[in-house]
Amino acid sequence: MTGRLVHTGQVVLDLVMRVPSLPPTGGDVLAESTELLPGGGFNVMAAAARSGAEVVYAGAHGTGRFADQAREALRAEGIEAAQPQQPDSDNGICVALVELGGERTFVTGVGAEGRLLPEQLAQVRTEAADIVYLSGYSLLHPSNREALLAWLPGVRSRVLLDPCPLVADIPADVLDAVLPRVDVLSCNAEEARVLAGGPDSEGAAGKLAGRLGGSAAVVLRDGPSGCLLTVGGATQRIPGFPVTPVDTNGAGDTHCGVLAAMLLEGADLPTAALRANAAAALSVQHRGPATSPQRGELDEFLTGRA
Repeated sequence: MTGRLVHTGQVVLDLVMRVPSLPPTGGDVLAESTELLPGGGFNVMAAAARSGAEVVYAGAHGTGRFADQAREALRAEGIEAAQPQQPDSDNGICVALVELGGERTFVTGVGAEGRLLPEQLAQVRTEAADIVYLSGYSLLHPSNREALLAWLPGVRSRVLLDPCPLVADIPADVLDAVLPRVDVLSCNAEEARVLAGGPDSEGAAGKLAGRLGGSAAVVLRDGPSGCLLTVGGATQRIPGFPVTPVDTNGAGDTHCGVLAAMLLEGADLPTAALRANAAAALSVQHRGPATSPQRGELDEFLTGRA
């Protein structure tokens, strides 16, 4: 690896509750299981680190039980936290209700991770060989958004943007400011349609590529079908690895993290995307948000399908 993944997103704790179905408004339901796990931006960072990337967490983190668990999870993956902890608040929590069929519903309470200050992010230096990971969630938090908009113009490295499911809530002027600075846009089909304002996935990818710089790429994640790559007006499909999924939570994060790790190694986009597809296929065969495979496991999976 010649560069680092510099992650500017948010780490929260995921309270994952498996329920037979969602309760009606004002109702109640008993969860079949409950887990408290590191989530949010942690999933992408863990995926990249397990594939051999050097990872730096440039986002904010607080003081308290949730922040302690988040930092311990980062340390366990060998991920450096660039910011000092904020003393006045804990990290946030995301309640994930997972129904029997796998459908997921989320409610997030924002904590210290949503209050990154411009002067804090200004201390983070990047090199040309690095990749900066930018989450659409960050652009929804006023403080984080202000910090990123001030910091991005001085960034020398490549920028990978994952717009997130709430992309429709990101102010249009913010997207207009950020998209021209993006080198790789990684999104799912619904996010692509929202950004492009069009119903067709392939057409949306092409339209999005036009909003980015001339050499920028759109990676449109398409589940078991793999992904579509659009660069310079040309689109190609990178095949997926159909498996029987157990839990799709975190598959997109795994894809982004492994894609970034491979690009840091010097792989071309099609090669990086194929490996990211395989990693996502492995991740959905396990329960939990941070189920990205170790590098050796991924090598073995790909060798068996060569």
